[in-house]
Amino acid sequence: MKRFFRAAEAAIAVLFLLALLSGCGLWSRIFPAEEDKAPAQLMSEGMEALDRGYNEEAVDAFQKIKDRYPYSKFAVEAEIRLADALYARGRYDEAYDAYSEFERLRPKNPNIPYVVFRRGMCHFQQISSIDRDQAPAAKAKEEFERLVRMFPDSQDARLAEKKIRECYIQLASHELYVGNFYFKMKRYNAALGRYQHLIENYPDMGQYHEAIMQIARCRELLEKEAAASSSKRPWWRFF
Repeated sequence: MKRFFRAAEAAIAVLFLLALLSGCGLWSRIFPAEEDKAPAQLMSEGMEALDRGYNEEAVDAFQKIKDRYPYSKFAVEAEIRLADALYARGRYDEAYDAYSEFERLRPKNPNIPYVVFRRGMCHFQQISSIDRDQAPAAKAKEEFERLVRMFPDSQDARLAEKKIRECYIQLASHELYVGNFYFKMKRYNAALGRYQHLIENYPDMGQYHEAIMQIARCRELLEKEAAASSSKRPWWRFF
């Protein structure tokens, strides 16, 4: 009896091995290789990974759709979701490039308002403290303002309007910070220029009154410096 079971087990093993080695593709049908996955399956896996916060896995799935199935019905959505996954991963420069490529290739796509908003957010997420360079804030503001001009009635434009104000506040705070820094260093002309730029470009961002007070102080101190300098001139220079 034992020999019978052993023989049966051996026969099953041989048949299974033959199935694997044959061209019937039994194994590949049960467990498809990565390269054999259909775009629908990759899309499903990518969306699930993105929803669960597995952003690198999502990037991988959407990139495969883009590379292997550029003409499938999932290709357009995969391009956007690839950018979303890069954004979620904190890879903002790469995400910005992905959104930009989508807008360049598909300018009439109904998702363009969302894409432009996310371009702005890629810059917005890189804004640092007011003592640092504020180029990201300026670039984000430009993207959000472009969105409002292009698609004023879109939901994304309403979100962009709030972000525009946040960018203005950030830029105004930076100008005030730099102006105060120059003031402490007794570089009153440089400080005056910063304060004047602030009130001319960001008049209602919350820093206006402090800037006005500092402008008055700068002018007063500059006048004193000029008077002191004049009083130190040799007597013969007055003739």
